[in-house]
Amino acid sequence: QVQVVDSGGGLVQAGGSLRLSCVASGRTFSTYAMGWFRQAPGKDHEIVAAISGEGITTYYADFVEGRFTISRDNAKNTTYLQMNSLKPEDTAVYYCGQSTLPYPVLGVPRSRNQYTYWGQGTQVTVSS
Repeated sequence: QVQVVDSGGGLVQAGGSLRLSCVASGRTFSTYAMGWFRQAPGKDHEIVAAISGEGITTYYADFVEGRFTISRDNAKNTTYLQMNSLKPEDTAVYYCGQSTLPYPVLGVPRSRNQYTYWGQGTQVTVSS
């Protein structure tokens, strides 16, 4: 049984930083891509960043603009999203997902429907 648990959200002032964590179990962690998505109030889900199983390939949404870094520690079955220079428009519920198909090295899935297993979400609120 696959389980994904994300955490690390909170309230931060604009310009501040947060680090989100996501632990996944139940499948060989290094085989699958991990992605971070977010959903702001009244908006659709959107991808934030993704990383391949071995951490070779990463993808960032345009709005990240170099402020966020996705990484993973396969020995700990954990993926991280370091978020710096946070803006009020980054306020959203952030979800971690594990890809449906293996993406060990090259390429990462960018669509929400390419991920099957999800964390419960963690709220990020950035005050101005």
